[in-house]
Amino acid sequence: MTSYYDHILGLIPVAFAAIAATLHFTGFKPAVAIPIAGGVAVVLVGHALFVNGPVDDVADVGATTQHATHITGRADDRSPAPAAD
Repeated sequence: MTSYYDHILGLIPVAFAAIAATLHFTGFKPAVAIPIAGGVAVVLVGHALFVNGPVDDVADVGATTQHATHITGRADDRSPAPAAD
């Protein structure tokens, strides 16, 4: 099943090519059409990263914490180590 990020990854080159070609064939020079199309691609990437950014599921975070506790043998407490005499 495809996710939002799969759609974005497919849409970036399609949008870039379609917008650049459309602007070129409507009379814009390639030196103008390509940067405009690139700007749209940057907006898509920015939306995917910052507006709808990838986050860990709550279950994944708990599993990671549990795994770290298992490896170190203790929870991530910030208590100082006992002083050596």
